Parts: sequence; structure tokens; C-alpha cells
Amino acid sequence: MSKIQNRDFKSDLKTRDSDLNEKIIEGYFAVFNSETELFPGGYEEISPGAFDKSISGDIRALINHDNKYVLGRTKANTLELKVDNYGLFGRIKINDKDIDALNLYERVKRGDIDQCSFGFLINKESVDFRDDGTIKWTLKDVDLYEVSICTFPAYENTSVSARTKEFDELKNNNLERTKTMLKERIKNA
Repeated sequence: MSKIQNRDFKSDLKTRDSDLNEKIIEGYFAVFNSETELFPGGYEEISPGAFDKSISGDIRALINHDNKYVLGRTKANTLELKVDNYGLFGRIKINDKDIDALNLYERVKRGDIDQCSFGFLINKESVDFRDDGTIKWTLKDVDLYEVSICTFPAYENTSVSARTKEFDELKNNNLERTKTMLKERIKNA
């Protein structure tokens, strides 16, 4: 049974007001052919085409992977997703009656929040055991079910500059969960 995965990274999220006076948050939720270090010696990247089978599904945009905070949905035409040569691009139309969405919009606009993520199940991946003892997974086909605007990234290359003790503990817990999950994937590969 596949386990739900999340990947976070720093993005160039942008806010803007549309011609119709709609508030928009947009940016890349995933980048292709960009190797990410999941843990020391463990790497992953996303192949172009990984989202092709699932991008037309009913996908939600969330805050911090929390399904209590739905920002948009493809079925409702409040979330638009497209794949280009760079990665998975998304545009969320912010509900001006939703205080959580408006607060997030302002935080992104100020630059306080600039990380993105996506939630998925792995359908197909390749594994490369390198000569230097490292391992690299390449995601070839995933079942995308959500994209998120995130406060804290899960991996070192997306960390924020100001840290607290609570953040370090959260990061370490995420790292241990990730290591356990990846060891299981190696065993099953």
C-alpha cells in the first residue's frame, strides 16, 4: 500500500489582484529535474510527466496540508494547475469572504510565507544506488491530490532563516519520519 507523501520547497510565490479585482496567489508547487536532498545521502527529483495522469483530477489547495483550510479546488475553478517545462504551476483565487485565506494572502504578499508543497501517492519511481553510497529516487508518475502553501518546509534546503527551538524539534521529527519512510521504500525497491 502506498503512503501519502508531501514535498515542500521554497518557491517564488506571488500575489496579485486580477483585472476582475480578485486576489490571486500563484507560483510553482513543484519543479522538474531539480534534485532535492531528503536526508544526508538520500535524494529525489521529479520527472517531467510525473503529474500528467492526475493533473485533471479534483485537486485542492490547502494551507499547511490541513484539510480544514481549503483555499481553492480545481472542480470549483478556484484552483488552476498546469504543467510546463519548469514544473507544476498553480493559481489560487482567494475567497474575499474567508479570513484565513485573506490572512494568508497578506502573509505571502509581505514575504512572510514563501514555501509550497504538494501531497501525492507514488505510482512509479526509479531508484539509483550511486557509487558514492548515496541513493536517488526519481518520481515518474504520481497521483496528485493536493497542493499547499506552507509555513515551514520539511527539508533543509527550504528552511527559513529565523528558527526557534520548537521549529528545530519539528524539523527533526519530520526528518526522522522521512528517514523511516525512505528506508521502507528502499527495502521495497
